Amino acid sequence: MSFQEVRYRPAFGRTLAAATIGVCALGVIALLVSDPASAVRYVWPILLVAVLAWALFWRPSLVIAEHGITVENVLRTRFVPWPSITAIDTRYSLTLHTTSGRVPVWAAPAPGRHRTLGMAPKDFDGVGETARGEVGELRPADALTTPSGNLAQLIRGRWERLRDAGAFASGVDPDAATQTWHWATITVVAALAAATVIGLLV
Repeated sequence: MSFQEVRYRPAFGRTLAAATIGVCALGVIALLVSDPASAVRYVWPILLVAVLAWALFWRPSLVIAEHGITVENVLRTRFVPWPSITAIDTRYSLTLHTTSGRVPVWAAPAPGRHRTLGMAPKDFDGVGETARGEVGELRPADALTTPSGNLAQLIRGRWERLRDAGAFASGVDPDAATQTWHWATITVVAALAAATVIGLLV
């Protein structure tokens, strides 16, 4: 039976990004209509905020697939094959510990303090044993009623089944894990930041 692929992108982040970009678009239009001459100087910080909102809140995503996990963060996208995972953590955000280092998942941060109020033991029912610390403790971010905990459990469940079935016996292929830097985003942000500084100082 094939593994059911899971794609996750936080709805709140997308809503926040869309709202910010919408406000920025209105700001650009208002600036062009009211003072076209000044727009040349002051439009750049508005565009920078819009691009940052898209990169920080719209872009991050997580794909849990049959052969590995794809983590799309702000500046780069990384593919993590199942055998290279050594642990799954939720301390500050959902984080994959791998043979080549840590891979934080921007799309699944740990819940805020207000979200953890009122949690009950039933919120942790079904959490895998590999989630527990040295003395058997669980973090609020491990609760299945939170995005970080729910996604972590999906990953742990698949990883534990593969491990117990001996799928990792052949070891880790060092070439299987990949990463792609978002050079277009980096270039645009750097260019807009430079234009912002120049426009405000000139």
